[in-house]
Amino acid sequence: MITAALDARGFTYFTDADGDIGGNFQGNLIYFFRIGEQKEMLQIRAMVRHVFGMDDVMRLYEFCNAWNHDQLWPKAYVHVSDDGTVNVVGEVIADWERGVTPEQLDQVVICGVATGCQLADAVGALREPTD
Repeated sequence: MITAALDARGFTYFTDADGDIGGNFQGNLIYFFRIGEQKEMLQIRAMVRHVFGMDDVMRLYEFCNAWNHDQLWPKAYVHVSDDGTVNVVGEVIADWERGVTPEQLDQVVICGVATGCQLADAVGALREPTD
């Protein structure tokens, strides 16, 4: 159903070796994970394209806290990689233990993609010099 929803919107995507579905949306890597004991939840995870260093962690925490206070989606958090690079990640999660219609799935998919790209734009503004 996930690929059918992506196909219906004309989105380009891939399936990786683990069977996870992902795509490049405005330069951001967005994955569509089925999680939960029975794979009943959909997690749409947007990995923002902008990369920061360790000196930016506190500023990014502050940004994510403000974003999460003001925005419903996606929930944002800071991810520090083993190599010291720092990214902001956003996620939208839907629990469909009782099932999902194609219309509900489409709504969550477009929400995850659109708000993930909005988050990326806001994070990108942090990289721009201020006057």
